[in-house]
Formats: sequence, C-alpha cells, structure tokens
Amino acid sequence: MKIGFLFPGQGSQKVGMGKDLYEAYEEVRKIYDEVSEITGINIKQISFEGPEEKLNETQNTQLAILTQSLAILEILHKNGITPQMSAGLSLGEYTALIEAKAISFKEGVKLVQKRGEIMHNLTPEGNWKMAAIIGLGNKEVEEACSKVQSGFVVPANYNTIGQIAISGQEEAVKEAGEIAQEMGAKKVMLLNTAGPFHTEKLSKCSEALKVELEKVTINTKTNTKVIKNIDGKPYEETDDIKTILSNHIKSPVRFDKVLQTMLAKRNRHIHRNRSRKNPIRLSKKNAHTKQHKHNKHKQHRNLRKSNKRSSIGDSS
Repeated sequence: MKIGFLFPGQGSQKVGMGKDLYEAYEEVRKIYDEVSEITGINIKQISFEGPEEKLNETQNTQLAILTQSLAILEILHKNGITPQMSAGLSLGEYTALIEAKAISFKEGVKLVQKRGEIMHNLTPEGNWKMAAIIGLGNKEVEEACSKVQSGFVVPANYNTIGQIAISGQEEAVKEAGEIAQEMGAKKVMLLNTAGPFHTEKLSKCSEALKVELEKVTINTKTNTKVIKNIDGKPYEETDDIKTILSNHIKSPVRFDKVLQTMLAKRNRHIHRNRSRKNPIRLSKKNAHTKQHKHNKHKQHRNLRKSNKRSSIGDSS
C-alpha cells in the first residue's frame, strides 16, 4: 500500500487548533516549544487562545498551521507511518518539503516565518478577499472572473474538480461569485483570508521571498517525492526550488493536477493533515482516505479527533 500526505494551507486555522494533541503527546509539546524557540513567537498561545483576529494575521496563521502539521507528522513518524509521496496546498508545500528533508526543520520554520512577515508587510493595501466556487469547471470560473467590472479578480487555487478559489478585490470577488451562481455554481463561499494570494498582486512579496530563499540550504536529492503546486508535477533534482517557491506565491495553485499526479502514481490512501473542519473538501473522484489501526488505540483516537476538525487549507 502506498501512502500520500496532504498538508493544509492558510484558511484552515481556528482558535484551539492542536490543543488536544498538545495535551496528549510529549512529542507535540516538543515541536511547539522548538518552533517558539526558533521564532521568538509564542505560537502555542496564539494557536490555543487566539484571539481569532490575531490568529488570522497571516504572519501568525502560517506559522500556526505549519507547527500543527509538523506536530502531527511527529506522531505519524513515531508510529511508522511515512509517505511515498506528499504535497501541500500553498503553504502546505513547505511542510511537504520539510517532511521530505529537502529543507531542514529549523530553516523551514524560519522561512515560513519570513514568508508570513513578507506577506503581511508587502501585500498591497486594499480590501482583498477570496471565495470558493463549487460546481463549475475551470473555464467557467475563468469566464466568470473575466466578466467582472468592479475590480481585480482571478482564479487562484484550482483545488480539485469543481472546486476553485478566486482571489482579488472584495467587491470584485463578490461580483464574480454572483456571476458564477448565475452560471450554475452550486455554492459560493467567502474564505477566511484577506489578501490577493497567488496572483500577480504579490509580485513584491515574491521578490522579497526570493532573497530569503537564497539563504536556505536545499537538499535536492530528497525532494523528488514532493508534488509541486505550480504545475502538479513531482520535483526533480535539477529543479530550481528557490525560483519555484518564489514564483509560487504569485502563481495559481494547481492542486487539481497535484491530486491527479498522486492518483496516477497509485497513492490511493491519502492522509489529510488537517487543522479544522473545512468547507473545501477533496472530490471523491480525486482522493480517498483510510485510517490505520495500531495497538496504541488511545493515542490514535486523539489524533483522529483532531483531524476531524480540519482539512486542506484554502489559500496561501
């Protein structure tokens, strides 16, 4: 049996995330402590106590989601569960690269901290929003965005078949959602994010992130089991990861292609590393999940309980 891991992105956060695991596992407490020591941020307090407004600030959100993902990984690895392939939605790609040891734990945590700070400080001012459009194809969503007259909006996350997130100015996003519903969309949902993520509006963020990426040591020999967001293909040893990740922040996420690649390689059993119950779910056409049974039933009940509250993230 092949196993694939999927890691969440920004938008999957919720106050209290990870608290049950922190209370149940020494390994989880160690991860939270290490992240706080590396970053100087009390990510445990922000994650467990909020307030929500503080957790939703992108520089905190990204670090909180990464920390919980790494904590869950620690439990899975301890129980002998490792992936043959992995991927993450936007921010989650960094978790996948850390899991694959393409980026070290310490450098990965520092990099995500810098990524969050860059996006917080350099995202252009404006009323930005994202929304998920469910029930339309790629071309229909692209057409809906092209018809908008009230401002900037484009498809940003091609999550899976019939589930696409759009990003842009709030009024334009709402207008695109209305057009999409007129075109037959089953549902339009505003997401818990506030930035033009994965669009050309983050060009300055991309440039600043490239500077930080140049400081990071990349192990290209271990990254080949990670699937890239930018094109849905596995990383190769010859890939320029630093350029890919800097472009990644301003380019659409092709998670639909990521899932197709994983299934084509027969990764039929996919663990979704989650942080809360999330409206964006994988199509049954694209992914299946399976719980593994172990002797340590009590520990795994705690892990599964935490996993039920979350899923793959919506955005950055």
